[in-house]
This record gives sequence, structure tokens and C-alpha cells, in this order.
Amino acid sequence: MTRPKIGITLGDPGGIGPEVTLKSLSSFSSLPDAHFVLFGSQRVIDYERAGLNLDLSLPRDSISFHEVEGLNDPVIRGKPTPPNGTASFRYFEQAVQQAQKGNIQALVTGPVSKQSWDLAGIPWAGHTEYLSRFYPEAIMFFWSDDLKVALYTHHIPLQQAIARVKEKPLFEFFMRLDENLNSILSPGFEFLVSGMNPHAGENGLLGSEEKEDILPSIERARSKGIQIHGPFPPDVVFRHVLNKPDKIAIAMYHDQGLIPFKLLAFDRGVNLTLGLPFIRTSPDHGTAFDIAGKGTADPRSMIEAIRLAHRLISARELDKRMR
Repeated sequence: MTRPKIGITLGDPGGIGPEVTLKSLSSFSSLPDAHFVLFGSQRVIDYERAGLNLDLSLPRDSISFHEVEGLNDPVIRGKPTPPNGTASFRYFEQAVQQAQKGNIQALVTGPVSKQSWDLAGIPWAGHTEYLSRFYPEAIMFFWSDDLKVALYTHHIPLQQAIARVKEKPLFEFFMRLDENLNSILSPGFEFLVSGMNPHAGENGLLGSEEKEDILPSIERARSKGIQIHGPFPPDVVFRHVLNKPDKIAIAMYHDQGLIPFKLLAFDRGVNLTLGLPFIRTSPDHGTAFDIAGKGTADPRSMIEAIRLAHRLISARELDKRMR
């Protein structure tokens, strides 16, 4: 495989995205062998570097910079602002365009603020929602050595998430998820599906979604050869998946999956978008406005996002050669 190109976006200039990005690149020896393309503003980088004592003298053949216009105002840290929303969106938008053209094989995105995007008039709730504009079957997936979780629904109100728990779309989701993971995981993995209600509905006593929709969709997917089981009570399903690399939990809604994941892997977990023609990863944390500019942000999740992106590029290339 030729040396891959991995794009990295700075994220919201007012958050910790620029800091964890620069810290990750400064620990170059811990990163995989790749050429990194940094999408952002030189003004933001210089402003961030002024407060950090970092060695960023990377080999010329290992990094390049893609200047993105978008922030002419002074950087305001620690809160959502319209200029920061505009800048972070443009970094991401141009990086996606380069990925779509095949100029980069993977994209690692720094954290953005949904409030900053909203203040800037950007109509998408986040990275995944914007990508779904082009790739409507995109899946939000969270990856760590300890726990792997797929989200059936993500950035929507809980009432809407409940309304989407229906047999046909659930079955279609299971099929898409299995197809996408087959290209990057070894054979033999299996899914454990969470219920929606306490005790997975207690056979209908605490809710009907499990009997009427979740179980039939699981049985239908199993008839197609997918290794899938459940529904399990939400308070125990993640225990069955913990520290088992071949098992993946499927959560019905955002917080159901993200509370256990971030409790266990907050400093090293990775947000992965499945269903794209390129790899996209991100640290699993947000902008952390409360510590922006203090130099205390932990870059480990960003480093893991870069490592996973490289690993999945290799897995996809191998899968293509095997087909």
C-alpha cells in the first residue's frame, strides 16, 4: 500500500480542537506512517502555538497545510461564537471535498460546537448530519479496545428516537451495519442489541417496542446470516460486550450508548462514521470550552482517532484485494 494521506481539521477555534491537534502532531513518533494534511487557518495555529511549548518540526514529506479562509475575527476562546462556527464548518467542508475527490483517504475531524454552527446559520447539527446529506446511510459508531457501540439513532430528541424504533428500518440498519463492518473487521463478530425500555420491556409489561419491532427485526436479520442477538436489557447489554473485541453493542439512541462508552473510554475512544467512501474518525469528546486555552487538554483521543483512521485505510485496501 502506498503511503496514505490523512486529512485533519482543527475543529472550533474557540475550543480544544487546535490544541489536541497540535499536541498530536508534536508526538509524531507515536503516529502511524502517513502524510497528514492539516485543514485550518494559519492564524489559528499561530495563536494556539503561542501558548503551547511544542516542537512541530515535522518532516516535510509528512505534513502539508491546506489554508482555509473563514476566520478574520480575533479568536474568542471558551464559548460558542458565529465566527468560530463559520471557520470550523469551512475547515470540515473543504476537507470533505478533498476526501470526495480522493485526494485524501481518511479524514480526522477536530471537535466542533453545534451552538457555534447554529449561531453561524449552519443548518446541520454536526459532522455526521452534514455527511448524511451526501451519504444518507451513514452510521455513527464508537470504537475503543474496551467497548464498541453502534447507534441506531443519534442527534435527535428522545421522542423522535422512540418513534423510529420500527421493524423495517431497524432490519435495514442491521444489514447496513453488518455490510460496513465486514470490510474492516475479521469474520466472526456478533451484535448484541439493546432494548428500548427498562428490562427490555419485561415481555410487554414495560413497553411494546421490543416484542413488536426490535425482536422481529433481529430474527429477520438472523435469517439472513447475521450473528445478532437480543434484545437485551439496556442496563446489562454493555457488560456482555465489555472487553470482547468480537462483540458489538447496538444502542437504540444516543445517550443509551454514549453514557457507558464515555464512562469507560472517554480519553481514548473514537467516533467513527460508517457508510462513507472514505474513512472518517474523530475524538469522542467535544470542544471543552471550559478548559480551552489552558494547555491542559488531553490529546489521546485525537491520537487514537488518527491511528484508527490509518488502520482502517489498511483494512479497506486489504478487503479490496481480497474481493
